[in-house]
Amino acid sequence: MTISTPRPWLSSYAEGVPEELDLPQGSLYDLVHGAIREFPKAVALEFFGEETTYAEMGEQIDRAAEGLRLLGVQKGDTVALVLPNCPQHIVAFYAVLRLGGIVVEHNPLYTPRELRHQFEDHGAKTVIAWNNVVATIQAFPEDVAVQNLISVDVTRAMPFGTRALLRLPISKAKESRAALTTSVHNTIPWEELQKSAPIDPKIFMPDADDVALIQYTSGTTGLPKGATLTHLNLTTNAAQARAWVPTVRRGEGCVVYAVLPMFHAYGLTLCLTFAMSMGARLVLFPKFDPDLVLKVVKKRPATFLPAVPPIYERLTTAAKEQGVSLKGIQIAISGAMPLSASVVEPWEALTGGTLVEGYGLSETSPVLMANPVGPSRVAGTVGLPLPNTEIRVVDPENPTTDRKPGEEGELIVRGPQVMSGYWKKPEETAAVFVPSSDDGADWFRTGDIVTVDDKGFVRIVDRIKELIITGGFNVAPSEVEDALRRHPDIADVAVVGLPSAHSGEDVTAAVVLAAGATLDEEKIRQYARDNLTAYKVPKHVYAVEELPKSLIGKVLRKKVRDSLVEQHPA
Repeated sequence: MTISTPRPWLSSYAEGVPEELDLPQGSLYDLVHGAIREFPKAVALEFFGEETTYAEMGEQIDRAAEGLRLLGVQKGDTVALVLPNCPQHIVAFYAVLRLGGIVVEHNPLYTPRELRHQFEDHGAKTVIAWNNVVATIQAFPEDVAVQNLISVDVTRAMPFGTRALLRLPISKAKESRAALTTSVHNTIPWEELQKSAPIDPKIFMPDADDVALIQYTSGTTGLPKGATLTHLNLTTNAAQARAWVPTVRRGEGCVVYAVLPMFHAYGLTLCLTFAMSMGARLVLFPKFDPDLVLKVVKKRPATFLPAVPPIYERLTTAAKEQGVSLKGIQIAISGAMPLSASVVEPWEALTGGTLVEGYGLSETSPVLMANPVGPSRVAGTVGLPLPNTEIRVVDPENPTTDRKPGEEGELIVRGPQVMSGYWKKPEETAAVFVPSSDDGADWFRTGDIVTVDDKGFVRIVDRIKELIITGGFNVAPSEVEDALRRHPDIADVAVVGLPSAHSGEDVTAAVVLAAGATLDEEKIRQYARDNLTAYKVPKHVYAVEELPKSLIGKVLRKKVRDSLVEQHPA
């Protein structure tokens, strides 16, 4: 790859981080198969104490791939995964890719309305789903009906003793069992796929330029769009992550905790791809539970822990309360929302390791930059561009014009981890790329306003996009507004993010009530819960007489936000 723009940040790279990488060859399946070949006896996956070696995982992938092939899955077919973090998720992901299929990741906690939109968009006819969401998919109307529905009971991947405890007739066991699984009918059990013979090695293997993943991301308007990522995008980002932490070496006892959901771009890259490419032990948690994480920490601390600030904060508090040592957690990479010193200092004091902030987007696989893991890091910034990544700061109104050094402007980027476009949306794709004036790739518009200092450190100043970032998840205001407008007591609504000390931003709704209606905040929040996944539900609902609008009638969300901040300070 030829880099044509100035790169002042190279002098601030940590020791051992290369200026540039040779791009990976082959597919994501080749990536995981390399680890299987090199570390067959090493533990690849750990789930409630149950261990799966790389060799065992490889056989499961090949059997699942053959089972999917016999069901008719071919190169280029979309296959939907609706799963929590569990061993079956890893196996299913790579099995689909082995066939040249395209994985579509979904949040298993999405409401039927949210899931249906995404299924209408990608059109997958084969679905691998957690038992608890099977009924939702079976209830889809005929125009989005699936042909093959494979059900996954995540408890089948647990040790026998843990499964036996879940069957005990006590309230705690019943609650845990209900949260993890439910009975299903008219599906293909995941175990049936595992009865297949391993796939013939001569059957088609995917190429680096083939599409591997559709990752849905919240846009500034309308409903989420599918970022189309190739095998090369994702293998490159895994390689960039490896290069950024040169002290963590392949096959040398690296332990990665998957506390982030793997249906999220951040969790997917740093757990599903980075960890597997490292020959690491990936410890899987179906959801973040501080007590469960600390129980594992006592036995085997993480070497590498990717997470978001609220997770580090809660783990720090719980560890202090329970007297659990966090020593041994060497490197923690925080993303998705700003990282404050109030989180970093106690974390590093307890672990003796390093916690740094990074930055990325679903459209960029997702990691674009990170602070150096070393003394050159700069608090309050999102760090430096990763190897092979170029950045510019431009006029948001005229993105072909560069800002002067140190001036605020929109961040635009390019690199081998940047998506090829949005799934079946050429107009939306064209809108987010700036044509290149050289022989390189076009530039992707991040929608973030930044400054870059003379050493190349990037500081986020504002967002052009009106996305709300809460607890590390992106929320499109328009999606929440569309849901709330159906409430009979609401005549109009604007949704914004208000500053939060714990979650980055709180989703907040300013509503104009219908004639004769009175504000019932809990009733409105319950209505939202019925139509939206939990993190999109407004934490606050405020009644206003009117919403500020532009001359063409567009709600001015920034003015709404500023007004609410003034009236309801944190």
